[in-house]
Amino acid sequence: MMEELHDVQLTEIKPLLTGQNGRNLQDFDCQEHDVETAHGVLHVTMRGVARGNRPTILTYHDVGLNHKSCFNSLFNYEDMQEVTQHFSVLHVDAPGQQENAPVFPTGYQYPTMDELAEMLPSVLKQLQVKSVIGIGVGAGAYVLTKLSLNEPTLVEGLVLIDIDPCAKGWMDWATSKLSGWTSNLVDLIMGHHFSTDELTENQEIVQTYRLHISQDVPLDNLAMFYNSYSSRTELQIERPIPGLNESAVITLRCPSLLVVGDTSPAVDVVVECNSRLNPTKTTLLKGPLSNSCGHPMSFFVPPLDGGLWRTSSGGTAGETSGSLQVFCPGDGLHAHSWYDPAGPLQDSLVFQHRLL
Repeated sequence: MMEELHDVQLTEIKPLLTGQNGRNLQDFDCQEHDVETAHGVLHVTMRGVARGNRPTILTYHDVGLNHKSCFNSLFNYEDMQEVTQHFSVLHVDAPGQQENAPVFPTGYQYPTMDELAEMLPSVLKQLQVKSVIGIGVGAGAYVLTKLSLNEPTLVEGLVLIDIDPCAKGWMDWATSKLSGWTSNLVDLIMGHHFSTDELTENQEIVQTYRLHISQDVPLDNLAMFYNSYSSRTELQIERPIPGLNESAVITLRCPSLLVVGDTSPAVDVVVECNSRLNPTKTTLLKGPLSNSCGHPMSFFVPPLDGGLWRTSSGGTAGETSGSLQVFCPGDGLHAHSWYDPAGPLQDSLVFQHRLL
């Protein structure tokens, strides 16, 4: 059983792709749906059509972002076309977080994190999606983990970025309350995304995030999503003991890739989550993913000038797409719990899915 970490070098960064008129590739072949569920309406965007027995890539964004600000640059990257040509993609926007979302009426009760996860199976059923590979960031990673625990047959693999399995403790709650007296909502969410050092050392990216967080979603709606995430319960997961209680404990049953940058505020909780999962099905990718920023390679915020950019997570869109190609390559044959650091990148397989 291999538990040590290895550095992975992902090279040959390729440019972002756009259409002839400069439009986002994510704007093409997409259908938006407002799906009614037991806990309210969920806005989703489907790229492509669910294909036979192949899973659909299901994304869920973090607090302060929506599916476009979180994932567009990743899925526009040239290397990612090798993934999306084989898989349909379903982007989920948490209630009230999509572009041009109306402000919730007075008295609206925002879904809990458990209820956000419970909304997804009915969405997948209505869109005829039989199974998914989930990619979640922060709050979205928590929601997709709950989905996998609730409906293990629906989820074939997970990429969990900045996953926090813990409930917010009393000290964290008190700190956020005290901070709320002197800081606005945008500042609180910036502290969720960036460490103190990153907030001072990466001004360009920090300003880009601040603009997205303050302008993309109505702040009243954003506050409801933030409060729901802050009120989350602890994920009831436990690392199984091989040969003793593997079938009895509650844990993720699918192959999972955990990603965190070494200076991210989420380092400790991601490592804690890894310690609770089955080591034969879980890979932790942790480390300095670029020379410029240690925040995990997760938040795919397009630059305001539309040019080539690096992620605030510390990697580039190209590095992230390389990781995802490793995780769900189009011509995969079988599953591995780790990879051979001595072998070529295409043989470094965490999860492979046969295309039928």
